[in-house]
Amino acid sequence: MSLVYSEEQRLLADSAREFLAARSPVAAQRRLRDEACEPGYDPQLWQETVGLGWSAIPFPEALGGLNFGCMGLGPIFEAMGRNLSASPLLSSVVLGGSLIHLAGSAAQQDQWLTALISGERRMAMALDEKPRHGPVHTALTATAEFGGYRLDGEKFFVIDGLGVDAYLVAARTDGQAGEEQGISVFLVPADTPGLQVSALSLIDSRNYAQLRFSAVQLGSEALLGTLGAAWPALDEALDRGRACLAAELLGAAEQLFALTLDYLKTRVQFDALIGSFQALQHRAARLHVELQLARSAVMAALSALDDSALSAAERGRLVSLGKWKAGEAAARISNEAVQMHGGIGVTDELDVGLYLKRIRVVQACLGDSDFQCARYAAFESLEK
Repeated sequence: MSLVYSEEQRLLADSAREFLAARSPVAAQRRLRDEACEPGYDPQLWQETVGLGWSAIPFPEALGGLNFGCMGLGPIFEAMGRNLSASPLLSSVVLGGSLIHLAGSAAQQDQWLTALISGERRMAMALDEKPRHGPVHTALTATAEFGGYRLDGEKFFVIDGLGVDAYLVAARTDGQAGEEQGISVFLVPADTPGLQVSALSLIDSRNYAQLRFSAVQLGSEALLGTLGAAWPALDEALDRGRACLAAELLGAAEQLFALTLDYLKTRVQFDALIGSFQALQHRAARLHVELQLARSAVMAALSALDDSALSAAERGRLVSLGKWKAGEAAARISNEAVQMHGGIGVTDELDVGLYLKRIRVVQACLGDSDFQCARYAAFESLEK
């Protein structure tokens, strides 16, 4: 297991950082927010990143990908975190594309995966039904009917859920909420009758949606994989998303820490730079240690997902550790950044508040700290 990027991955990291700093700085995200852009991202920028091959990174070459793995996605999401760059890469490629790759039929892969990699189409995963992440608590029902299925229920917190071409919807075809067995995934076109989509407003001003399914009729071809047995593929796709979000948290935390250090070196109080105050130096040193520990945990998570020799439980354990540690480090750094900047730290004049808001949302996305700790403990018990 490697805890550092390879030479190729470092080159990718450098190019991604330079590209996003030039084409998608924090100022661009302010503009998207102020203009209330419905997609939540710049479509032209998205096509440019597709042209760079970012959307093809995790998929095998036989399916039109670059076979660069999750360790290849890590540098991209770190750079996105540093610049607060908005992109459907997570929703459409990492989550949607991975699930099509892992559970879709050859026909579904032919129809959708190439279109997702090329950026011609977008999709979003509709999973959670409550404010807190809990995939096994899926209760939206898919009832066999007329040779197909009827979906009834609601989904919340659908990432990039506005303006997509289709949704991958987790539904229960058997069992009770809280059970892994009985969960199925269906591919639902966005224009399907009975599907209502409405916008959700969160503090990071990105694209989120709420879905309502009212007697939505689907054909049998909408089912991904085996009926009632979608959990392994769904969990693996979610772990890829969690690891990428951990990398984004790491990038955002490192950039926010750098901004705070620069402020400590320039802000004068009592005729002295506040960075010369020993108490602030100690606090900054502790944050530096937290960042290094978080980086090791995130790298272990990304590396584990590319290691087929590890068990699913071991991969899941390391992913939850990485997401938890990156979230905890980012939370501490964002809190200290506001404190060290003083009152101006929470105003819109500085970028500090934008990082704080994005970090809070990413922490909760695909499982907050409590969720990851409980999941880690469950995997630990399985290993014993």
